[in-house]
Amino acid sequence: MLTGPKLLIVGCGYVGSRLAAQALQEGRSVSAIVRSPARCEALREEGICATTLDLDSRLENALDTAARVICYLVPPPSDGREDPRLSRFLGAIAENALPERVILIGTTGVYGDAGGAWVDEDSPIDPSTDRARRRRGAEIALIGWAEARDIPWIILRVPGIYGPGRLPLERIRARTPVLDEAESPWSNRIHVDDLVGACMAAADTHAVNQVFNVSDGCPTTMTDYFNRVADHFGLSRPPQIPMASARARLGEGILSYLAESRRISNARMRDRLGVTPRYPDLESGLAEIDEGINK
Repeated sequence: MLTGPKLLIVGCGYVGSRLAAQALQEGRSVSAIVRSPARCEALREEGICATTLDLDSRLENALDTAARVICYLVPPPSDGREDPRLSRFLGAIAENALPERVILIGTTGVYGDAGGAWVDEDSPIDPSTDRARRRRGAEIALIGWAEARDIPWIILRVPGIYGPGRLPLERIRARTPVLDEAESPWSNRIHVDDLVGACMAAADTHAVNQVFNVSDGCPTTMTDYFNRVADHFGLSRPPQIPMASARARLGEGILSYLAESRRISNARMRDRLGVTPRYPDLESGLAEIDEGINK
């Protein structure tokens, strides 16, 4: 017997595939929307009802999601300050086939730089990069669309995601430098399995029309993260360089992350969403990961 609400996962990649597997394990009916025909076929072989949809193209027909809960994981495009993909998707949903709930996976990057201070969901929104502004634009678009139709919504703001197959091993092997520990900003993360758990909780909770920070609640510096991953797999720690050198040697993407420092509180996730991380710190998260690499 199927239990729980029917779940539609829009964007079924690294996180979405694990969410689908967990939902199926719990006896839920799951469907997925992906862009790639090859990915669509792979999901069907796993028993997931999948279809293809290009959110970068004009969507002509009204979309019947046939779902009670939509979990939207598609990232915005790589340029601009809005998220036209989400807007196209929401605009294509048929008014006579509206979902009962929409969950959006966003980013804690919308808070911008907090100078290392602790940040919760009531902290000011101050995105400092277009990447974060696009994510904030997606939040605003969802809330406006959902509230105009009296549809409950939940936004999960997520920091860096790590887990099996999602570790900076290639950068470490390549000896790509990291910032001096003394200059490295605070960073936050969540194990992929704990993010999946938060998504499942969001599908069922009565605490709707809210934002939740989803993190392990144990921030460290980015340099510490790279060092711990290297230590866990028996690799040499990456060389450290001062910020003055980093500006010339590291890419703009990495530098934009290094320009922000904040510590994310997960108190609301624990108290209202009822989610206790299985991996409350990096040590416990890495302990069960074996990438099968040559040390």
